[in-house]
Amino acid sequence: MASLLAEFKGKIDLIYIDPPFDVGADFTMDVPIGDEEETIEKDQSTLEMVAYRDMWGKGNDSYLYMMYERFSLMRELANPEGSIYIHCDARMLHYLKAVADDVFGRERFMCQIIWKRMQSGRKAKANKWLSVDDVLLFYRMSGKKYEPQYLPYSEEYKKRFTEKDERGIYYWDNIGTYSEERLQDLIKENRIRFPKNPNAKPRMKNYLHEGKGILIDNIWTDIAPVNSQADQDTAYATQKPEELLERVITASSKEGDLVADLFCGSGTTGAVAERLGRRWIMSDLGRFSIHTSRKRLIDVQRTLHDEGKPYRAFDVHNLGRYERQWWQKERLKGADEEHRKVVLGFYKAEVLPNAGVYLHGRKGRAFIYVDGIDSILTRDEVRAVAKAAREAGAKEVHCMAWEFEMDLRLVCHELEASEGVLIKLIPIPREIMEKNRTSPPPFLEVAVLEAEPIYRKVKGGTHVDIKLTKFLPSLAEVPSKELEALKERAVKSGFDFIDFWAVDFNWHDGKPFEHHWQDYRTRKDRSLKTVSDAGFDKYPKPGKYTACVKVVDVFGCDTSITVEVKV
Repeated sequence: MASLLAEFKGKIDLIYIDPPFDVGADFTMDVPIGDEEETIEKDQSTLEMVAYRDMWGKGNDSYLYMMYERFSLMRELANPEGSIYIHCDARMLHYLKAVADDVFGRERFMCQIIWKRMQSGRKAKANKWLSVDDVLLFYRMSGKKYEPQYLPYSEEYKKRFTEKDERGIYYWDNIGTYSEERLQDLIKENRIRFPKNPNAKPRMKNYLHEGKGILIDNIWTDIAPVNSQADQDTAYATQKPEELLERVITASSKEGDLVADLFCGSGTTGAVAERLGRRWIMSDLGRFSIHTSRKRLIDVQRTLHDEGKPYRAFDVHNLGRYERQWWQKERLKGADEEHRKVVLGFYKAEVLPNAGVYLHGRKGRAFIYVDGIDSILTRDEVRAVAKAAREAGAKEVHCMAWEFEMDLRLVCHELEASEGVLIKLIPIPREIMEKNRTSPPPFLEVAVLEAEPIYRKVKGGTHVDIKLTKFLPSLAEVPSKELEALKERAVKSGFDFIDFWAVDFNWHDGKPFEHHWQDYRTRKDRSLKTVSDAGFDKYPKPGKYTACVKVVDVFGCDTSITVEVKV
């Protein structure tokens, strides 16, 4: 939210948030794997654990302080005529309303909306009434933007309309409270009937076609929760129904307005906003959430395309190294040398007494290089490390880093042949940032991804596609108890761990990745192509080009490589 202020302060027309309000919740979940109905548990990342601690570490106090900070940012981001909806349940309702009143102002509180999210047919507990509702707190800034919403008339109501004149079907209804001027206009329009009984009230023609429907109030009983068999179901634990967000977005924004969901979860708000022609921003701290939302928005694009309707591209941004920067500031006091000592300690490696620029530690026969805490390990660094290791007489070197430049594994293959040194690329586990952790977490090598171009000669040119030839996931977010079994599975059938992959057939370094083609698994269709079927032929002239292949695994972690294309 803070990063949005520079560009979007005062510009967001509608903010909807569904923050975590279950004190006992965590971020672990079961995710599907492979083509069959098989699932594995996804562990929570360090960032998620830090967020959980910050939210609930001191009970309601820490949670409400966290929400106070976010409400304050939302107030800055909101358009002066914008609206804010806060989704919560009975456990946190009164606390959150008190904080929201303080930040937004009590006078901006419009009402609370009660959503009956479950039917009452379930067996109630013996010690209390069955709880079936959530609450949305509705705030509006200084403007009056709001469009009343209506439900269709019931068939029973429509039966009242039994008479007809030149204007349409009508029935006689009790007259409302009108000014004398308005009443005279209605008499002239032949819409008023005066009964013979002088004590009876006049009646007015009520035309069916003039009615908008039944005005929706603040108690919503007509929207069901997401059914596990529904097309919109993503199996995301806290997913809200699209009908709920459609009502909120339609009532409090118009086409072209900017809508934001800052705890986006499975991406319902963005999917509905896109379908309704609104611009949108979504954010979440979980990679799995972002990946689920990305697939969902691509589904919306495909649906709009198939219906012949316009659709737009969207960007996925990673704001970077927040968790490491927090750890560096809070635990390491900003020192890179201390960072390397901590990493080497957890890796059970000795610190070299006279460490150079490219060799920092040793484990058995292998030398260790630990990249900087705010750095991306580059091919030039790896070349320098391999050379330093060879000159030191080593046959093996381990390069440890938080992030890695694209195609680095392929560069390592070349260096291993030229320098005679085995190179392992090892991501630094986020678990080492856990407070009071003493036991080393698993150190796993980076994901391995390999692909090759496929050419098909056609009249007038060449069609290009990409074939995946190898994928080995890193399993960084797999619970330790399942790690050994899944290592073996990953080696035998690494493609089972691919959830999504995409190709930019004409990629340029420094430019956004263009999804010229993509395929992904859904809950209903677990199949996945391993060869694209784009038949790409949009190269401007014969020559060499670079295709970029991006793979996202079932945990939401992505890996990219480049492939040379000759046409």
